[in-house]
Amino acid sequence: MSKNTQYDQLNELSRRAQTLEGISRLLGWDQETYMPKDATPVRAEQLKLLTELSHEAKTGPVFEAQLKKLIDLKTGKIKASNLTQEQQAAVRLYARDFTREKKLPSQFVQDFVHHTSQAIVTWQKAKAANKFAMFLPSLKKTIDLTIEKTELIGYKTTAYDALIDEYEPGITTKEVDAIFEEVKAGVKPIIKRAPKPKKEIQIDCTLNEQLEMCHELLHDIGFDFNRGRLDVSSHPFSQSYHPYDSRITCRDESDSLIVQLLTTLHEAGHSFYEMGFPVKAFGTPLAQAVSMGIHESQSRFWETRIGRSRAFWKFFLPKLQKRFKKELKLDDFMSRLNQVQPSFIRTDSDEVTYPLHVILRYEIEKELVSGKLAVKDLPKRWNAGIKDLLGITVKTDVEGCLQDIHWSMGAFGYFPTYSLGNIYAAQMFEAFAKKHPTWEKQVEKGQFGFIQEWLHDNVWQHGRRYDGNDLIRKISGKALTAKPFINYLNEKYS
Repeated sequence: MSKNTQYDQLNELSRRAQTLEGISRLLGWDQETYMPKDATPVRAEQLKLLTELSHEAKTGPVFEAQLKKLIDLKTGKIKASNLTQEQQAAVRLYARDFTREKKLPSQFVQDFVHHTSQAIVTWQKAKAANKFAMFLPSLKKTIDLTIEKTELIGYKTTAYDALIDEYEPGITTKEVDAIFEEVKAGVKPIIKRAPKPKKEIQIDCTLNEQLEMCHELLHDIGFDFNRGRLDVSSHPFSQSYHPYDSRITCRDESDSLIVQLLTTLHEAGHSFYEMGFPVKAFGTPLAQAVSMGIHESQSRFWETRIGRSRAFWKFFLPKLQKRFKKELKLDDFMSRLNQVQPSFIRTDSDEVTYPLHVILRYEIEKELVSGKLAVKDLPKRWNAGIKDLLGITVKTDVEGCLQDIHWSMGAFGYFPTYSLGNIYAAQMFEAFAKKHPTWEKQVEKGQFGFIQEWLHDNVWQHGRRYDGNDLIRKISGKALTAKPFINYLNEKYS
């Protein structure tokens, strides 16, 4: 199509909104990494203003008028006759996003962001003090705003549907319930038959030494430091603003080098995804993530399927031995790395117990949003859930309900995508291994480019053209199912 068409003009409006959102996310990254603590009120006002501008750019009369030239917002019928299939998909996604965003008044969106930007700092202080009571009033307001959000958006069956649809479009709470019941039934027997855990791998080193090894790891797997960087934060995360600007963090405090390395692999997987979007399509749905479940599949693909493989450590373990003058035998290292041991912290947990951490948070979120669970009773409910699912006793709020940043951000509906990511990743990996049956031999030699190429061709280049189920069906030939994930765990931990 020639330039200055109605479609091109819509894309330009979208790029403006995306740029504003990118600036907002950049300020969020700064808040988590380098911002002075006393700057919180100022940052809240900055984010509030940017949210107002980006919301107007996405839902205002100019954008709406341009969108209506291309699609009937009531019927979903495409009006423009000269759009490619890819462009038609983009227009439908524009319409979906517009319809959802339009339901949220600008003032509500500003108030939500203003509150949560301060709630993050309140959570940080509560976590440092190990006192849930400090976070309680802020969290209660966040949940009240979240409930109001579900009413504004609307839903057919349950309020939680309105929340999960933001992060995993097209899936319902009922469908997630069924998948998670299958996962619970699959992992519990593995936990029961797991051998008594050995002592964890300990390599004494400073934070700076950990970061040096994390940088070396990123270099080895092909992370482009001209387009990305690694920093530290209280909670590891990945944040991208453009395929040329993607930033990740690992923990600012960790007593385990191995956990730091796996965390870095995880966040790199997120970053690779964002770096892999078509640059020319920036600001449009064709250069955005399908969903947070697919996003998480990319991080889990790298962290668990590559990073916990024997092939990977046959390549990388000698680097640790050389750097820290420590004798580490591969067989013993692998048995300790992949042991099953219920633990309190989700991000440090093994790949068998990890889904249960996510399922607990999912169940609690549903109860909080429905009103079944009072916010003041959250610690008690959390501790009982951990005891029931993992058989361990939580003794502090930090190792319990204060460990995650998500609720301070108002990200209700996000948690289930973590386990959905594992399920997507397992299904993708079956297709990947079929295409590359000698992948382990290549990884042993430190060859990782072919992995990025496969993920680019099958996932990254499509942006949001396909929804999660359509994408996984395109890759694997099957609808989303937990069976490959459960089969993988059973084979590995038999």
